[in-house]
Amino acid sequence: MGRSIAIVGNGDIDPALGPTINAADLVIRFNDCRSAGPGGRKTDIVAVCNTGRPARKMLHEPGWKDNPSVMQASEIWCVRDPQKFAAMRAPLMLNHPELDDFCDDYTEEFRQFAASTGKALHIIPATIHEALDRTLATFSPPPHVVPSSGAVLIAELLARFALRTDHIFLAGFGHAGWEWHPWGAERQWIDGLIADGKLSRLAAPVPPPVEASKPFLTSQSP
Repeated sequence: MGRSIAIVGNGDIDPALGPTINAADLVIRFNDCRSAGPGGRKTDIVAVCNTGRPARKMLHEPGWKDNPSVMQASEIWCVRDPQKFAAMRAPLMLNHPELDDFCDDYTEEFRQFAASTGKALHIIPATIHEALDRTLATFSPPPHVVPSSGAVLIAELLARFALRTDHIFLAGFGHAGWEWHPWGAERQWIDGLIADGKLSRLAAPVPPPVEASKPFLTSQSP
C-alpha cells in the first residue's frame, strides 16, 4: 500500500470530499488555501506563487501568515524558479507590459517566513517548468504566459517525489481562472495522466439509493 496524496486546488469542492481529503497521508494546498473548509482542514504543504502580486499580497497583507492552514503546514513550496522568472522579465514586457511586476521575486521573504516558523522551503526548479511547457505545447494551446501553479506542482510531484505505489488524487481543479494560463492544454494533459493511472480525480461518494416509502393507508376496504 502506497501513500495517499491529495492535491487540492482552489476551485469548487463538494463538502462531501472533506473527510477523504483529511484522511490522506499528505495534503497539498495553494496560496491562500481557500480550499480549506469544504475541502477538509488538513494541510501538509502550501504551494505558493512566489513572484508578482499574489506573493506580495500573501506576505504583505494581513491574514496569510496567520492562516490556520499555513500555520499547520510543515513545508512551503515555491512554484516559480527565481532565475527563470528574472530572465522572463524583458521578453514578457514586449507582449504584456501590463504585467510589469509579474516577475518581481519574493522567494527570500518566503524563505525567511519558513525559517521563522520551522517549515521547510522547497523551490521547484526551472527544469520542471520548462519540461511542462514542452509537454503542454503538444496540445497546441493558445498564447499564454505560464502554466498554472497546480500544473507545475503536479509535474514536480510526479517527476521527483511520487512513488509508483502512491495514490495521487485531485480535488478543486476546475481548469479555469487567470486568462494567461493554458487551461485547456492543462486539462488535456491531466486527463492523459489519469488515463495512464498516474492520477485520479476525487469524486464525491454516491449516497445509497433511498427506498421508496410505501403509502400509509388510513382505511382499508373490508
